[in-house]
Amino acid sequence: MNIAALLEKTARRFPKNRAISSGLEPHCDYATLAQRVAAIAGYLKNELHCQPGERIALVMKNSPQYIEALFGILHAGLCAVPVNAKLHRREFAYILENSAASHAFISDDFTDTIAELSNTIDTLKSFISVNSSAFQQVYNSTPLSLEQCEPDTIAWLFYTSGTTGQPKGAMLSHRNLMAMTQSYFASVDTIEPGSTLLHAAPMSHGSGLYAFPNIAAAAHQVVSQSGSFEPKEILQLINHYPEVSMFAAPTMIKRMVETPAAQNENTNNLKVMIYGGGPMYVADIKVAMERFGNKFAQIYGQGETPMTISCLNRADHLGRDDLPLDELLASVGCAQVPVEIRIADEKGNALPEGEVGEILVSGDTLMLGYWRNPEATAKTIVDGWLYTGDMGMLNAQGYLTLKDRSKDLIISGGTNIYPREVEEILLEHPDIIEVSVIGKADPEWGEEVVAFVVQREAATLDKAQLDAFCIANMARFKRPKHYHFVAQLPKNNYGKILKTELRALLD
Repeated sequence: MNIAALLEKTARRFPKNRAISSGLEPHCDYATLAQRVAAIAGYLKNELHCQPGERIALVMKNSPQYIEALFGILHAGLCAVPVNAKLHRREFAYILENSAASHAFISDDFTDTIAELSNTIDTLKSFISVNSSAFQQVYNSTPLSLEQCEPDTIAWLFYTSGTTGQPKGAMLSHRNLMAMTQSYFASVDTIEPGSTLLHAAPMSHGSGLYAFPNIAAAAHQVVSQSGSFEPKEILQLINHYPEVSMFAAPTMIKRMVETPAAQNENTNNLKVMIYGGGPMYVADIKVAMERFGNKFAQIYGQGETPMTISCLNRADHLGRDDLPLDELLASVGCAQVPVEIRIADEKGNALPEGEVGEILVSGDTLMLGYWRNPEATAKTIVDGWLYTGDMGMLNAQGYLTLKDRSKDLIISGGTNIYPREVEEILLEHPDIIEVSVIGKADPEWGEEVVAFVVQREAATLDKAQLDAFCIANMARFKRPKHYHFVAQLPKNNYGKILKTELRALLD
């Protein structure tokens, strides 16, 4: 089994179908895409001498070449390591070193950064910019026949932040990605040949994962020319292309609703916006449906079971006779076809409907484990069940509602932020004695990061100083939006900081 076989099949059936465009400009058809992917695979195997299982990093913003490089890696039987382009340099370094990536495909934006890192990371042998003439020459490499892999061969190393403050690499196999692909058709939505997948969210995460079902269905993938999320540009592309689907964080949908362009652009071509990665308030989804119509589906998933835990499909958004609409819209839907969901107590025992407990998931989408982290794997997957760390409840009809997180995860703009990551960096500041980071509800971003800071006696820290320090040492989206300077942090008798009391101070 090789998930890249999806492209080979489609290229045989629909060779002249448009495969990728950059904005309004055609990039390639399916025959050309398949040829380029086989050539990239040949370059990796025959010129770089990559061995089975070798990790190849993608440090890139959204671009047509992202799909070419990703499928080239998979076609060669190698393991792709997509890296979030929004991360800080030190996080790039950790992921490249931890994964022992041997080569990297990059965007021009990261040439200097990756060049510097390659001098300190022994395993990183080479990198190539997909915007360069050298990459254009890769298209001329001798094509490689599709490498056959065992179903449980690692295909995608998905780095997701962990409670230890360092990212963990979820090992996703070809079987995992195939189960996810099939689940899209069974649980989320249909895709017709020639329809459009618009990449508005990062391709290193959910949007890139949805390339698989869309390629399987011979859909046309469109990448915005800006390479980022610009509501006006996205609305113009929706107006131009037929049967548009896209994956978006709730905050992206909110921005699209609120942009003035939303009142002028024709969105009849929009088929479905699939939202996930953070909570969507009931009031916000109602406003979005008033503007765009019944064109929404919600998915709940994690990197450890990519895009596949539950789904609230388009029909669900219209309501059911046996459930209040607000209750339905507040849920994250029912279990997707290839998985089972269990609500469990602290000992892992199943709880009855209506009771709140930890959400456990089982099925063929579950990761193989965490890369080079057997301890974390053993804690997260027990007897074939993934312990998500999220709390929720199931109702009589099987709809899952998230209630809380057993971990202190903050989701801002659809991106996961773990307080421990931010705290550890802030504690590197010489004038900070203690710090505790929590999330605060925000109507635009879902949550925003708030830091409670205890500074050294006689220190005179202010927001501007700490902002500058954070921007220099972490990804911009992770930095706190608010700082509260306190004399001491509330703690229990064991010295544990009481974040519940800190949250109460914000009410």
